[in-house]
Amino acid sequence: MDGMTAPTTDIDVLHYSAFTTHPDGGNPAGVVLDAAALADDDAAMTAVAARVGYSETAFITERDEAARRYRLRYFSPLAEVAFCGHATIATAVALADRDGPGELIFDTASGEIRVETTADGDGPSRATLTSVPTRSRPADPGAEVEPTLAALRWSAEDLDPALPPHVAFAGNDHLVLAAATRERLADLDYDYEALEAVMRRRGWTTVHLVWREAGGGSAGEATNGFVFHARDPFPVGGVVEDPATGAAAAAFGGYLRALGLVDGPTRVRIRQGEDMGRPSDLLLDVTPDEPRARVSGQAVRIPRSG
Repeated sequence: MDGMTAPTTDIDVLHYSAFTTHPDGGNPAGVVLDAAALADDDAAMTAVAARVGYSETAFITERDEAARRYRLRYFSPLAEVAFCGHATIATAVALADRDGPGELIFDTASGEIRVETTADGDGPSRATLTSVPTRSRPADPGAEVEPTLAALRWSAEDLDPALPPHVAFAGNDHLVLAAATRERLADLDYDYEALEAVMRRRGWTTVHLVWREAGGGSAGEATNGFVFHARDPFPVGGVVEDPATGAAAAAFGGYLRALGLVDGPTRVRIRQGEDMGRPSDLLLDVTPDEPRARVSGQAVRIPRSG
């Protein structure tokens, strides 16, 4: 817009929390169902996201209502993000609340994302996104793992040797580090600027910290698979921590496949946000012969105050 930012005060932003059934849980996201006026104004969308203050705000900039197909862009308070899982779930549920359940197609910077929305009895609607093809590779010990551990103030002994560090992708890159104990995961006090610098240098969206809960079931059980607890520092987005990260969950599905831990249809339950007072529930479905992952969760509208 010739270097000018469009007025944003009259933009209608819905507030939803994803991966929860209660507004006080999950990960809040801003949702702009009609952002056509901002379609070519990245600065304006960044300004809206900064004013909202959540880790992500999603903007529908183009639409084909008959086909239920939408162009969706995501902005943190600092910059655009190629893909965001919790804002996708929030947007899908917002559309389902307005137009009724069914399949939606989102065209994102990472590719086409299909989302199924369903009414969930008397509770909030549920959405299941299918990611772009995932991939995962071992992280470089010197260039990637060592400086990250230093920024986290973790040691190599804090990691689970059965789950090696990887860089996993499902629209964005995430460094996956598995903690050896629940206590290590709970005690997160990292060097914000140091971790941000490492992440910017490597192009990571979050660092996906996980701990595998014992007794979560075997890998091949479709309804009783792994149970993980997760935390996601997000300093590159201007946020200390994300309480629920659908994009990282999808990437984590690729990680599990790459390690050979998925030998049949597997449901992974991910508990996130517990240590920051916003408990979140994410369901991840992966199969060994399909590179795409499916991430499911409910979302609920956050009442406006004032």
